[in-house]
Amino acid sequence: MTHLRDRARASVDALEHLVGGLGTALLALAALLWAVCVATACLVWVGLPAAPGALRAVRAVADRERARLSRWGGPIPAPGPVPAALRVAVRDPFVRRELGWVTLHSATGLISGLLGLALPLYAVQDITFPLWYRLLPPEAGAPGIVWWRIDGLAEALMVGLLGVGWLAATVAVGPVLARLQARPGRWLLPPPPGVDLSLRVAELTATRAAALDAHAVELRRIERSLHDGTQNRLVAVNVLLGAARRAVRRDPDRADEILGQAQDAAEQALGELRTVVRGILPPVLDDRGLAGALAGLASGCAVPCRLTVDVPVRCAVSVEATAYFVVAEALTNVVRHSGAGRVDVTVRREQGRLLVTVEDDGHGDADETRGSGLTGIRRRVGAYDGRMTLTSPPGGPTRMEVELPCGS
Repeated sequence: MTHLRDRARASVDALEHLVGGLGTALLALAALLWAVCVATACLVWVGLPAAPGALRAVRAVADRERARLSRWGGPIPAPGPVPAALRVAVRDPFVRRELGWVTLHSATGLISGLLGLALPLYAVQDITFPLWYRLLPPEAGAPGIVWWRIDGLAEALMVGLLGVGWLAATVAVGPVLARLQARPGRWLLPPPPGVDLSLRVAELTATRAAALDAHAVELRRIERSLHDGTQNRLVAVNVLLGAARRAVRRDPDRADEILGQAQDAAEQALGELRTVVRGILPPVLDDRGLAGALAGLASGCAVPCRLTVDVPVRCAVSVEATAYFVVAEALTNVVRHSGAGRVDVTVRREQGRLLVTVEDDGHGDADETRGSGLTGIRRRVGAYDGRMTLTSPPGGPTRMEVELPCGS
């Protein structure tokens, strides 16, 4: 049952990728035709003023494909703007690779996208044909590749069986088509050898700065929690113990009452200290693993929470702690700000990355600038070289997607 569910989910994901790739293939075809027209006009010097614009159009389409592929698998960094000087732009290795990509993707992406979209349409059409075959004249056969005469329900059911075959082909072929469609982009759109290293150095520099900022924020949070909570409780315990010591001889009953107050204050201080420690590295992760720790968060959430965890092997401790923090903070935001009646949390491991999705049916319009904790989530995720995407239109729903690298 789990295998069938995974295959169905992979097919739906593949269809989504194929539709997105079909869109970028149409854009690539338009950019390619425009570039060919401009290049032809440049032979008689007429198209030279339009050449930089054509290269920028190719870059814009390639950046859309980079963003699409980055959402699916490993991130593909985007280069800067196209050089203003035409001579420099033509020699730019990024531009040359992007021209090769629009040539390939406009053909392979279009064909694979249309084929991947046609298979499920044929499946739905033929499977449902027994329900509406009477609307067509018998000699018309059935839409699609069915050309024989349909005289009754038996022939219509044969068409329905053909639709089941189309559905099986969709499940089997869809993911393969999606990978084939993405292959030109994975091959040509990443930085050329040598350039990748400099971009990676810049990316790691930015990540290191984000990690230092996140570390400083975490230290300030711990210091504030200890100062405002635990320290005040311990001061109260010290004051109460001093009062009890003075009252032992004068009023033993009063001393016993004060000692009870001191014990309550000490217990509260211990509780707050445990809360601070759990915020640094939750012990429940060691005891129950990521799935068990998240199950505890979901069961304690004031909003009904549906949790799905598909992580067959343990990730690094720091990755699990980050995922736990993300879900805990996200659920806190849902309870405090969203007005939601339901929240779905999905955690799965895919292609060396831990994917965390939190979606609620609240009123939406989440804003990182309003102190809702989203900035802290983004900093912690960025410090671990991950990526966070937030979609929250007015009226909802709000969907937060987090990707964390966790090895192969």
